[in-house]
Amino acid sequence: MAARTCHMVIMALIIASLRCCSAYKVEKFSFLMPNVKPYRPELYLCTPVKVDYSKSYYIIGFEPNATMDKAHHMLLYGCIKPGSRSAVWNCGEMSGKDGASEMASPCAVGSQVIYAWARDAPKLELPEGVGFKVGGKSPIQYLVLQVHYATDKPFRGGKTDDSGIHLHYTERPLEKEAGVILLGTGGSIQPMSEANMETSCVINEKKVMHPFAYRTHTHSLGKVVSGYHVRRDSDGLDHWTLLGKRNPLTPQMFYPVESQEPIVHGDVLAARCTMQSNRNRTTYIGPTNEDEMCNFYLMYWVHQDTPLQKKYCFTDGPPFYYWATELNGIPDKEASVL
Repeated sequence: MAARTCHMVIMALIIASLRCCSAYKVEKFSFLMPNVKPYRPELYLCTPVKVDYSKSYYIIGFEPNATMDKAHHMLLYGCIKPGSRSAVWNCGEMSGKDGASEMASPCAVGSQVIYAWARDAPKLELPEGVGFKVGGKSPIQYLVLQVHYATDKPFRGGKTDDSGIHLHYTERPLEKEAGVILLGTGGSIQPMSEANMETSCVINEKKVMHPFAYRTHTHSLGKVVSGYHVRRDSDGLDHWTLLGKRNPLTPQMFYPVESQEPIVHGDVLAARCTMQSNRNRTTYIGPTNEDEMCNFYLMYWVHQDTPLQKKYCFTDGPPFYYWATELNGIPDKEASVL
């Protein structure tokens, strides 16, 4: 852990080439699991690295070092303080239930998702001049890699894993600072039924967000995940602009948004996951493949400003929350079909 921290602090892993069409040097830091051995199914493991607080860095690209036969999904968190000082710890909702290892959240203070990967999604490069600011005076003083291992079969016989992410970064200050807001729900899906799991939240901060990418995530019951930018006019009518819509069982990468219209104070972000259950039991939101998830990630940048303080937009989901609770003009059919 000390060696890995030192490497991040001094940023010693330099790639020889420059990013195409860029006027600044791009370097690479390989943030990988330290040859862990997943010992049971549905295991979430986290590993941290401290970022140099004496200067700022800007992450401009994410290159996965993982395959879906080993890792169900990966999340990269930015934290003020990590959930543990250990080199590796259990960090899922099921953590600690076997009594075999330490249990803690990915972040103890200041949790935000920077990047997410699943289903063999390819690498992601941010738009020119856009980057996630880390270190220095930013609230991201630590990076935490979380990997969800849905099965332990690939690791039997003493095999280990080094899944993770190669981070591409620059030390040159960038005027466009990137952020992510994660929309999601709680709730349940009744047996042998279709359910719309919906969430929405008002942007209450006086910032101008420029959306550029989105990502969807569910488990096996997800059919369509859609996200919208909603603006209410002076007559009280909501106008819905599609940000993105995907089958969540395709590669869960970040895709370009359908609309780059700026999102401003007073606007609403809304997302829906259309679920189809052929199970004879109720399915609840939860961390395992027997459960479900409903997530819509929106990646954006702000110009000469800091990203939203609000990092998450969650509701209780069905049967407690639906869009119709507070929104109108809902594109009900469009939101649930591809």
